[in-house]
Amino acid sequence: MVLIEELKLKKKVIKALRNSIKVLSCFYYKLAKPDVRRDNYIAVSGKVLGKEELKNMIDASLDMWLTTSRFNDKFEREFAKFLGSNYALTVNSGSSASLLAISALTSYKLGDKRLKQGDEVITVAVGFPTTLAPILQNGLIPVFVDVEIGTYNVVIDQIEEAITSKTKAIFIAHTLGNVFDLARVKEICDRYKLWLIEDSCDALGSTFDGKYTGTIGHIGTFSFYPAHQITMGEAGAVCTNDPQLYKILMSFRDWGRDCWCNPGRDNTCNNRFSMKFGSMPQGYDHKYIYSHLGYNLKITDWQASIGLAQLKRLNSFIKKRRENFDYLYKKLEDLQEYIILPKHLDKAEPSWFGFLISVKPNDKFNKQQLVEHLEKNMIGTRQLFAGNILRQPCFVENDINLKIRNSEIKKSSTLTKQDYDLLPNTDFIMNNSFWVGVYPAITKKGLDKIFKLIYEFINKKRMLLYPFF
Repeated sequence: MVLIEELKLKKKVIKALRNSIKVLSCFYYKLAKPDVRRDNYIAVSGKVLGKEELKNMIDASLDMWLTTSRFNDKFEREFAKFLGSNYALTVNSGSSASLLAISALTSYKLGDKRLKQGDEVITVAVGFPTTLAPILQNGLIPVFVDVEIGTYNVVIDQIEEAITSKTKAIFIAHTLGNVFDLARVKEICDRYKLWLIEDSCDALGSTFDGKYTGTIGHIGTFSFYPAHQITMGEAGAVCTNDPQLYKILMSFRDWGRDCWCNPGRDNTCNNRFSMKFGSMPQGYDHKYIYSHLGYNLKITDWQASIGLAQLKRLNSFIKKRRENFDYLYKKLEDLQEYIILPKHLDKAEPSWFGFLISVKPNDKFNKQQLVEHLEKNMIGTRQLFAGNILRQPCFVENDINLKIRNSEIKKSSTLTKQDYDLLPNTDFIMNNSFWVGVYPAITKKGLDKIFKLIYEFINKKRMLLYPFF
C-alpha cells in the first residue's frame, strides 16, 4: 500500500514538474523572442513561431522518444483532416515528398499502371529542381511544356500535344501558391488514364473550386521548410485518398518494408509470424519483409510537435498572406506599363508563397538592375527558382534524355536554339521575373517600403525613357 502511494506521489511530482517546465518555456519566449528577426532586412520568407511551438518542442523533448510517436501520429491525422484527405504521411522534406510520390508509382503492386523506366512524365522547366529530379532518378523521361506569363503555370493546350503512348503521368507545381487549372488537367488525366501528382509544396492552403490543392490529384506533396506556409524546420508530407497508394507510400518511406507497425509497436496485424512472402521461409518475421527498394524518410516527433502548433495557426497565416498580396498588388497596379503583375484563375484562391513580378522588356532597365536596387536597400528577392532548368549546369553538363513538347527525345547536352525556342515563356521568366515576400511577418510598413523602392526606381528610369515629361 505504501509503495502504491509512493508511485502516485511520484507521478504527481513528474506531472507538476513537466507542466512547470512548459509554463517556464512560454515565459522565456515572451521575454527572449529567440526567433524574431532583428535587422531591417525585409526577407522574402521566414518562419513565424511563438510560445506554443517552443512549449511543444520541450514537451516532445521530455518524452526522449526521438523518432516518430504521439506528436507525429496526431499531426498526420490533423493534417489530413485539414485538407479533407483520407491519408497523410510526414516525410523529412518537401523534396523527399516528391521523391516518394514518383517512387511509389513505380510499385509492382500497381500492375499495368506502374511507372517503368522509359515512361514519360509531363512537367515544366521553370520551378524548383526537386519536382524534376525524382522523374530522372527513377529512370523516367521528362517531357517539358511551357508556362503562361502572369499565372506562371503550365500551358494546358500543350499538355495534350505532348502526350504519346509512353506518357504515364503529369507532375507539375502550383507556382508560388498560384493554382494551375486543375479541372482541365484532371480531365486530361482521366481521359488518358494518367497519374496526376500535384506539387503543392508552395501552395498549402490554396484552393481550387473550394478544394485544397494536393487533394485533387492522385498524390499531393507539401513542404514544411521555414519558408513555407507552416514549418517544422526540415519536413514535408504526402497525401492521397487512395488506400493502396497510402500503403505503398508508407512502404517506400519506411525502408521499403511491408509491415505497417509504427516504431516501438509490434504485431498490429496479429499475423507477424504466420505469413509467406516471395521465396522467404513461411512465418518469417513480417517486420523484416521488404516489398520495395525504399528509403528512410521519416521525421522526428520533435518536428511533428512544432507542426501541430503551426497547424493551429495555419488559417491565420493563409489569411495574412492573401492580405499582404492584395495590399501590394493595389500599390503596384499603376506601374503595369513597366511590370507584369501576377494573376490567378477565377476558381482559384491562392495561398500566396510570394509576389512574382516580371519586368517588361525596354531599353533602359532590366530585371537584374531592379533586383540589385532592392537588395541594396534591404529588400529580399528571389528568382523563380531554377529559371529554365534546361540551361542549368546539372543539365548542360550531363547527358540526360528528355523531350520538349512533342519533339524527339534528345540528350540535354545537345539542345539547340530551336529546342529552347519551344519554351519561350520559360526563357522570358528566367530573364525577366523575380519575386518578393508576402509572408505573415511582413508588416504594411514593410510592404510600403517594397512599393516605394520599386516605384522610385521605375520613376527614375521612366524620366530617362521620357525626358520631356
